[in-house]
Amino acid sequence: MASSKGGVATSTAAAAARASDMEKMSVEQLKGIKEQTDLEVNLLQDSLNNIKTATGRLEVAATSLKDLSLRPQGKKMLVPLTASLYVPGTLDDADRVLVDIGTGYFVEKTMNEGQDYCESKINLLKCNFDQLIEVATKKKTVADEAGAILQAKLRQLAPTA
Repeated sequence: MASSKGGVATSTAAAAARASDMEKMSVEQLKGIKEQTDLEVNLLQDSLNNIKTATGRLEVAATSLKDLSLRPQGKKMLVPLTASLYVPGTLDDADRVLVDIGTGYFVEKTMNEGQDYCESKINLLKCNFDQLIEVATKKKTVADEAGAILQAKLRQLAPTA
């Protein structure tokens, strides 16, 4: 617990130092920082959405593998060729599956290896998601600080009537 309190204190000190540095910047520099950090936050948000989509697809694949393992040999089924094209087929061996490892490459694995592959990829994506959330939050804080300081400077520069 002591380390997490130290991390919060360090983070607060860094934010105060950053705000102090930003107050010394010109309006143009602040606009540049605000625009850059907003762009970075948007890119990170896109990456987060892509990770969510990939995680969802892997979870569906893991569920499908589990369902497939429960089916008997010789079972008639529809086999997906694309997202909207299915052809009739017969289950030959439920213990061997082809796993898409990316860029059009497939590897034959046992059912358990296929399920383990999906689970490890899901765990990796969730870890990456958590790290990106942390980075995006920090970037958003910087953008908000720059925007607030920019607004204050613009109010100071505006003629008072």
